[in-house]
Amino acid sequence: MYGDIIDLLEFIKKSPSPWHTASVASEQLLNAGFQELDWTEGWELQRYGRYFTKVYGSSIFAFTLGNGDLTAKNSLKLAAAHTDFPGFRIKPEAGVIKDGYGLLNTEGYGGAILYSWLDRPLSIAGKVVLAGKDAMNPVTELIDFARPLITIPSLAIHMNKKINEGVALNKQKDMLPLAAVFGKENGKDTAKAFLEDLLVSELAVSKEDILSYELNIYPYEAGCQLGVAGELVSSPRLDNITSVVACLKGITETLGAGLNIIALFDNEEIGSRTKQGAASANLMQLLERIYTCMGYSREQMWQGINGGFMLSVDVAHGLHPNYPDKTDPTNRPLLNEGFVIKQASSQSYACDAEAVAMVKGLCRQGNDIPCQHYVNRSDMPGGATLGSIASALVPVRTVDIGVPILAMHSARETMGAADQISLCRVIRELFRY
Repeated sequence: MYGDIIDLLEFIKKSPSPWHTASVASEQLLNAGFQELDWTEGWELQRYGRYFTKVYGSSIFAFTLGNGDLTAKNSLKLAAAHTDFPGFRIKPEAGVIKDGYGLLNTEGYGGAILYSWLDRPLSIAGKVVLAGKDAMNPVTELIDFARPLITIPSLAIHMNKKINEGVALNKQKDMLPLAAVFGKENGKDTAKAFLEDLLVSELAVSKEDILSYELNIYPYEAGCQLGVAGELVSSPRLDNITSVVACLKGITETLGAGLNIIALFDNEEIGSRTKQGAASANLMQLLERIYTCMGYSREQMWQGINGGFMLSVDVAHGLHPNYPDKTDPTNRPLLNEGFVIKQASSQSYACDAEAVAMVKGLCRQGNDIPCQHYVNRSDMPGGATLGSIASALVPVRTVDIGVPILAMHSARETMGAADQISLCRVIRELFRY
């Protein structure tokens, strides 16, 4: 069991930004014998083929084609997850000089728990776009400093006596990372370019070559196992790399008779309404291209889609030992008791009774894979996932599942090691069906 957790932690370490997540996923797919397709070019597909394609660098689709009829019911099977996570992005012209200190101007990305980011060693990763051969062909380079580089220091208790009673943090004022100390004499406007200087040094390019960037701040400390028997996992980005890894294992370790697809979208944490998010036309476009390439008509494609099934895979809330009253009275997922089926009458989690029954059937079929239920307290609505968004655009029966975790959206989250195993098993079972 713990070998799978080591693989998960290694994947998380290599994925400090959604662009890195897509890059690591691509590497794993290539190693598993998948052929890369260019999203902007024509495709030629074959039966028993294994393919993947990246969309705008941070989303990725992978699919396998068996020898079955792609119009048959349950021939189309999908698993979807997201590559992004809450945190902070560095703004353009980010250098800020205050009293000789060098700070970085940032903005929040998604619903991060702000105080969890304080007083931690942080690093920077993302993409830098350089001048290319002409204006319409710039060059994108991934970058990961992979070392403790910055921190966001909290205010001492002596200067805020009520800090342990709770304090509101202002993202623009209180959450600026400390990156350098220039001293009073050197703290001039020219020092504001210290981030660009850092990028120039790391990439070995000239400052004039750097045209733009998208850079994440991320917790430098790696994930680890803990608990008296190593049964727990503490790590950044469990939301939602746990699901990305489970989807990848499912698609690489099986080859069903029909069409199996994993869709790893970006931008779920900010609503999915982007060109690389679940609210884009990308999934529908992917399906149309596959069915067309395989010689099916549009009418036959809709037959396949309408008989399809999708797992929307994202983390769930586990029962918190210190706050049991925050959980529904009868649906109380515990860590290490199995992956979670998430339900909501509001459809913030995609589900219906038949879809839930199908997941439970897969669990029985897969030698009793353990699973649990999660429903929000009726007076405490939770978040939403990409499942309802994607299934509204591609109308397949869909259900939300994921591993239960504690401290969701913290800089560091906690999960049960056994739950990752059950999640991987049920996705493999879906694609094997």
